[in-house]
Amino acid sequence: MNRYDAIVIGAGPSGSTAAAVLASKGRRVLAIEREKFPRYHVGESLIPYTYFPLERIGMIERMKKSHFPSKYSVQFVGRSGNLSQPFYFFEHLKHEAACTWQVLRSEFDQMLMDNAREKGAEVLEETKVTETIDEDGTVSGVRAKTKDGGTLEFRAPITIDASGRDSLSMLRNNWRVRDDQLKKISIWTYYKGALRDPGRDEGATTIASIPERGWFWYIPLPDDMVSVGVVAESDYLYRDTRDLEEIFLREVTNNRWIEKHLAIGRRTEPLRVTGEFSYRSRYTAADGLVLTGDAFGFLDPVFSSGLFFALRGGELVADAVDAALTAGDYSAGRFNNYADEMCSGMEAMRRLVYAFYDHGFSFADLMKEHPDLSPDLTDCLIGNLSRDFEPLFKAVSKFAAVPDPLSHGRPLSAA
Repeated sequence: MNRYDAIVIGAGPSGSTAAAVLASKGRRVLAIEREKFPRYHVGESLIPYTYFPLERIGMIERMKKSHFPSKYSVQFVGRSGNLSQPFYFFEHLKHEAACTWQVLRSEFDQMLMDNAREKGAEVLEETKVTETIDEDGTVSGVRAKTKDGGTLEFRAPITIDASGRDSLSMLRNNWRVRDDQLKKISIWTYYKGALRDPGRDEGATTIASIPERGWFWYIPLPDDMVSVGVVAESDYLYRDTRDLEEIFLREVTNNRWIEKHLAIGRRTEPLRVTGEFSYRSRYTAADGLVLTGDAFGFLDPVFSSGLFFALRGGELVADAVDAALTAGDYSAGRFNNYADEMCSGMEAMRRLVYAFYDHGFSFADLMKEHPDLSPDLTDCLIGNLSRDFEPLFKAVSKFAAVPDPLSHGRPLSAA
């Protein structure tokens, strides 16, 4: 029988979280994943408040037993190689969530999918959703193709699009709106045997500066591997050449800390590149359809917010869909509160990202003038986004241009 309470397109972190929550509530849910897990994905760093959606779906003990490195802090490195005092999460957050993890996405995403199955969700892999079924302006299901070319049709009163960056709904409806001020590109790879800092700093995320407000990430992973990538404006990175090898090695020499840490390691993967990765969907929902995770939006990765928004979004959308099923109301407007919470959290982090890239801004100057706002800044960085950050950004505006909230991202009926 191909009729369900809810269909989830995609079984990545957001889709698997949504499926697990709905199945735990007794809903008949189907997640359709185009790839075969495990599969590669970038975006390996968790922030503390990812703990709570993981706890909700019963994943914390599995994370504690995993071989993922513990992450106690984030640290910043100037161009000269000088390291700041690490920002330890436990100094602000008195909860075990203050210790989070650096994850191999191939394993982490598999764990989330397996968990959704164990909770009672059905998951189809190697099956690609090709279109939604629209009847009288309402999405009532999906059509999909198997790896053998067979065609399948599934019906449900509500479909959750968690199909990731290549969002089916954004592409089909031309809903993707890029953030014009965050047109960065990233070039990244992996090293084995690169230098790690001692003690509890071994698993820290490091943000290392290069010219023109560019930066490197340096993320320790299991099995002596490190994820390392450079993010900057395309005009800066491509100023001399478009050869990725030349660009990456050139920029490594622009930060002494990165150069030193990579010197003893061996690169194990080819260089990868992606660009213009900050975007948000014009709409978050239509009748019978709601978007979540990267299928709804993605923000520049400097503060490692991607997995937080994926997991939190999956949890929130599942609760909203469960309420819609109970009410028998699958209209776009039913998801106004979900859209409010997602957009509010993304706007807080987006404002901080804009400040980071502003040449006139530094966190040190902000905290020197407004030490009383340190808890606000910390809450934003660790993902405690369900609060009022206006005092913080009023202070930030003295040092950097603070963007107005984006007007899009609302349900179609309320836009």
